[in-house]
Formats: sequence, structure tokens, C-alpha cells
Amino acid sequence: MRNWTVRDVMTTEVAAVPEDATYRAVVDLLAARGISAVPVVDVAGRVVGVVSEADLVYKVEFAGAVARRRKYPTRRRSPREKGGARVAGELMSSPVVTTGPQTSLHAAARLMTEKGVKRLPVVAEDGTLIGIVSRADLLKVHLRPDEELRHDIADGLLLRTLWLEPLAVEVAVDGGLVTLRGRLDRRSLAELTVKLVAAVPGVVGVEDHLAYGLDDVEPPGSRRNRAVPSRPA
Repeated sequence: MRNWTVRDVMTTEVAAVPEDATYRAVVDLLAARGISAVPVVDVAGRVVGVVSEADLVYKVEFAGAVARRRKYPTRRRSPREKGGARVAGELMSSPVVTTGPQTSLHAAARLMTEKGVKRLPVVAEDGTLIGIVSRADLLKVHLRPDEELRHDIADGLLLRTLWLEPLAVEVAVDGGLVTLRGRLDRRSLAELTVKLVAAVPGVVGVEDHLAYGLDDVEPPGSRRNRAVPSRPA
């Protein structure tokens, strides 16, 4: 079964600006590309920050205000300082949250949520920019056809990972919603199957109609474990 990573969904034709790019150049680039933020890179192509529309709008908010300018500061600049900024190195938010191309989609989504960002620059091991992944990019996995999902689950997961007989579990997919029917030997295996299917990229939910024989999840010696009723499919 294919494991989807950031590399599978990221945008590789990334717009970026150098630290000395002017305020107007950044505004023009965002307008021309229809984007809301742009990575800032150093002379070696390493990501050193990000300039977003939120950073740029401070110049409107603090128009006419005077603030002492610092060249390429290592700390976060105040809104008033950004209002007086003239180049990307003064406008950018830094340090920037980045990710690698091999990061799983789950991990990338969790990182965006934890850091409160809408996009992540994707960098190589040396920190050079190779792409960018947005929230919209992460949703691309849910555009997978139902038949592709069914094949991944039936062949890649159930047969090749769990080693289940092809006829043990019937898999149906409709709009990303997976329905499982069949009978397995143990309750633990049935629950593991549902859990793994739910984690397949593109699955939006699982309807569990799996039956099982032995309830090996109950504590040993319990009354229920000694006489386990079959779970209806």
C-alpha cells in the first residue's frame, strides 16, 4: 500500500524572494501569482523566513509612523517595525516552520494546526527550498477515486499487510466512505483492521460490519471470554 507523503502533494514550482527584495516587488509577486505568502531565501537558497499578506498590511496600518529600522533582525519584528520595513528581510516572519518531503500527510497537518500556519515551505536536508505544501494541498488525497482506494485497502492492506484471505473481508467504497463486511477469527484482528483502514490516505470514514469469533480483547478468565457469542455481520 502506498504511503502518501508531502512530496506527493506539494507544489514544486515555488515563488520565492531574496532578503533584499523590495516591498513593492513582494506585493507585485503575490498579486501576479495569486498567493498570500512567499518564502524568503538567502543567497544559498535556504529558507530564512516567510512574508505574508499579514506582514505587508502593517505598512497600511502604520502609514506615516516612524520606527527605528534594523537590518535583517534575528528576532521577530513588532508590527510597527514591519510597518516601516522596505525589504523582505525586514518584513519576513522568522524563524519559519518548515517540513521535509518525506513527512507524512498526517504529520504535516498536525504541524500546521499546532503552529497555526496555513502552509509549510518544504526543504531538503541542507535547508534549501524545494517546494511548498498548503492546507489545500493536503486535501488532494481525498480526490482519489473510490476504486483506487478499494484496491489499496483490499490488495495493499488486507492481503499484503494483514495477510487476510481475499474473501474474508468484503470492501466497498463510496465517496471515500469504506464499508467492511466479513468474519474474522478474533476481535483484536477485526478492530485492528478497522483502525488501519481508517488511516488509509483518502478514507473519510469506515462503516464496520465485521463479525468475529473469539473475543480476545476481554480480560483472561472473564465470563464473556469463556463463552463468546458471534458478532453479527
